[in-house]
Amino acid sequence: MIIDIKVPSPGESVTEVTIGKILVQNGETVAIDQVICELESDKATLEVGAEAAGILTLNVKEGDDIAVGSVIGTINTLSNGQQETPPAAELPKISTKPVSEQTEADDNSYAKGHPSPAALKLMEENNIKSGDIKGTGADGRITKQDVLLFLEAQKTNTAKQTNESPETQVPPVVSTEIAPAVSAGNRNDRREKMTRLRKTISQRLVSAKNNTAMLTTFNEVDLTEVMALRSRYKEVFEKKHGIGLGFMSFFSKACSIALFDFPGVNAYIIDDFIEYHDYVDISIAVSTPKGLVVPVIRNVQEMGLKEIEVAVKDLAIKGRDGLLTMEDMTGGTFTITNGGVFGSLLSTPILNPPQSAILGMHKIQERPMVVNGQILARPMMYLALSYDHRIIDGKEAVSFLVRVKELLEDPMKLFLNL
Repeated sequence: MIIDIKVPSPGESVTEVTIGKILVQNGETVAIDQVICELESDKATLEVGAEAAGILTLNVKEGDDIAVGSVIGTINTLSNGQQETPPAAELPKISTKPVSEQTEADDNSYAKGHPSPAALKLMEENNIKSGDIKGTGADGRITKQDVLLFLEAQKTNTAKQTNESPETQVPPVVSTEIAPAVSAGNRNDRREKMTRLRKTISQRLVSAKNNTAMLTTFNEVDLTEVMALRSRYKEVFEKKHGIGLGFMSFFSKACSIALFDFPGVNAYIIDDFIEYHDYVDISIAVSTPKGLVVPVIRNVQEMGLKEIEVAVKDLAIKGRDGLLTMEDMTGGTFTITNGGVFGSLLSTPILNPPQSAILGMHKIQERPMVVNGQILARPMMYLALSYDHRIIDGKEAVSFLVRVKELLEDPMKLFLNL
């Protein structure tokens, strides 16, 4: 039986996907639920699994843009691995022609020069063309053994050229010209098709710049007390909860409190309305091999440091392994991005629409600060809040950032909700 392989729907608003990495080649046997290929949508990467065991045939290649619901291949589920038998009327008749005529017909058969699935895979891996090999299989088909013999012959020829005797080698030409002071080096160019995720990111960033009145305000925070708390309780925290105590949980908790104090920072502009939220869903910017994504931690206002750390770790692992779902990526009322993990000292983060604000964390660096009349070395971090000036006034943005600063410089307020 032949089963069609169709593109599943990643979400309601997604109508097209891109074929990502193909994990099984044409002609290979797949097991039930084995992953055949990956699909890249606007927000997440999906896996397409085999609905049944059998021989795979794909009619797409990596990078193809395919509509949701389209057939991208088939699976032949015959248990013996053979192709389905054609109808009786199409069965070949026994030839009564002379042997010489039969041989001529065989030489022109479709199989001549065509590799078997195993041979094709080996040829593709070694960049060998069908015209380079003479097939010795049935009707002139190229077998895996033909390819192996061809590769062995290539190795032998290369070895002979390398070991050529000095008498037969052409002596090098000695140039009398003066070599240029600087070599041109490698000036090759290459183009790679943008992934669907990268195209979506670029479109959203340009849209954010063009369609919002974006402004950034800065402040700095002294993390002496936060670092002291982490040093004091880090081992106990990890032993009890099985996870490390990082900075993201402190910043997320501080933002969740400040967002209730300044609800406009936690709001959307929807057409001619302002949509306020009585909850805090924080999008955490995560760098993945395929680009920057912003999965969401929901109801942060109800969470403790442990729950936040677990959620952050879970999203980071799923992002690294390409397992984020559309549900993970949907929503969010406020975003936090941490360029400090890459060494950034200061930046102006771009809004994540329809959100109205984003907080940028940066590198912690010891700097001389005046404390009670004395110059002391303090672990300082610059904070940047980019916001949409259409909905958030400058006073509100600055006050929000000052509130976050106060909560982090006196972290007991986080636990007492002061």
